[in-house]
Amino acid sequence: MDPALHRVVVLVLDGAKPLDVGIPAQVFSNRPSMPYEVHVCGAKPGPVTGGDGLSYHVADGLEAFDRADTIFVPGYRSPADTEAPQVVVDALIAAHQRGTRIAAISTGAFALAQAGLLDGKRATTHWHYTRVLSERNPLVRVDENVLFVDEGNVLTSAGAASGIDLCLHLVRRDHGVALSNHVARRLVAAPYRSGGQAQYVPRSVPEPLGDLFASTREWALGHLAEALTLESLARNARVSPRTFSRRFVEDTGYTPMQWVLRARVDLARELLERSDLGVEQIAARVGLGSDANLRLHFHRILGTSPTEYRRTFSSPTSPS
Repeated sequence: MDPALHRVVVLVLDGAKPLDVGIPAQVFSNRPSMPYEVHVCGAKPGPVTGGDGLSYHVADGLEAFDRADTIFVPGYRSPADTEAPQVVVDALIAAHQRGTRIAAISTGAFALAQAGLLDGKRATTHWHYTRVLSERNPLVRVDENVLFVDEGNVLTSAGAASGIDLCLHLVRRDHGVALSNHVARRLVAAPYRSGGQAQYVPRSVPEPLGDLFASTREWALGHLAEALTLESLARNARVSPRTFSRRFVEDTGYTPMQWVLRARVDLARELLERSDLGVEQIAARVGLGSDANLRLHFHRILGTSPTEYRRTFSSPTSPS
């Protein structure tokens, strides 16, 4: 085991969903660009009956937690009718007490809740199970309208695809936006969907309008240095500002101008990582005008300064 690598352990429980298991294994797989290594374990070594007609054979038991930096608990079938084995619950509690980061994908949140790791915290799971999770665990503040929730060393995500968003968020948290964007390109995934984005919209959204909004977001990303307004975005989408604003919030969880601001900060992060441009030059290039304005929004959104961010992330690993 290379001590320089961040060790990710994926726990496979009975009924584990194949996609939920595969997402962290794929995202964090070791390669020249990725300072991670992945290990898969079960409650004990040997065969594990999975969901969707698949089964697993794991070489390691829960002793793998002892060397983990991050533990993933993938979703599993029938969480409302089954509980995680007590030995798994005890191992999760012990890992949490050691300071290990623990993340759940989809219904994996039920195991974290059973261990008490979500008590007093915000959390989410697949929208189909949010009510059950809330009713069974009244101390957990279940949010059914988000893709993932980051509570520091305990994270939860919604349905399977949002597990990709959670994993990219952790790469971004660990190593910056440049490496996260590189991983997203490798996965052919959206480079950034915020945790606050709605996981499920129960009403019908006309498909042509959604396509227009996607193209408008892409257009905006290419024009961040310009004076973007609600009116100019709506004009590009060929709808009224009122309609654009309402539908945009439904689609993304942000107002149009909040989304533009975060896109500008995200671009500033990448320029801080990958260029030698000064803070004032970067502020102008991303459309924030002055270095003071960039520092203000950078601190509000990320809780740090551009200078400190550059110091932390200015030497990204070469992509591969």
